[in-house]
Amino acid sequence: MALRKALTYSKKYARPYTRVSRAKGKSYIKVVPQNKVVRYQIGNIKAQLAGKYPFRLFMISNEPIFVRDNALEAARQLLTKRLDTELPNAYYLEVKAHPHHILRNNKTAAGAGADRMSTGMSRSFGDIEGRAAIVRAGGPLFLVACENEQGTRIIREALNTARSKMPCATRIVFEKIEKPLVAQTEYQSP
Repeated sequence: MALRKALTYSKKYARPYTRVSRAKGKSYIKVVPQNKVVRYQIGNIKAQLAGKYPFRLFMISNEPIFVRDNALEAARQLLTKRLDTELPNAYYLEVKAHPHHILRNNKTAAGAGADRMSTGMSRSFGDIEGRAAIVRAGGPLFLVACENEQGTRIIREALNTARSKMPCATRIVFEKIEKPLVAQTEYQSP
């Protein structure tokens, strides 16, 4: 079965009837779909936590959008493959959008005999189709960090190729973190 286009979910509001509950009568969803994003943090995580990567690039959404989990995973795989070959163990990649929202589809059939296949609009909650992240305009999709300017050029090219996997218009934002000054531990009189 093919996936529906992202255009289907063009109205940017959280859909009702996606509640999950242990009580069967209160739950609209029988099974929560598996998240297709495998890892959210890739690369040299220890160096990122130690503050060794002052150069950071963000992929930012220009419009409010639902981003499916398989689109995020496809872009993550593309970025990881490219950065592993060109910047081995010298980058940090983080997926910033988390697909918590559950997508539903009320399948209807048209034509002769369609009344036997679908229930129309009675209990039209729909079947579970997948997950999506709700991203606001200006919200980050990916963060990639590195330690030098040569790495930023490689990362910018990789992010430009990953743009084709996203269902929205995006922009790349560059940020350099200045190293904090080391605080003096002893008091020195003037």
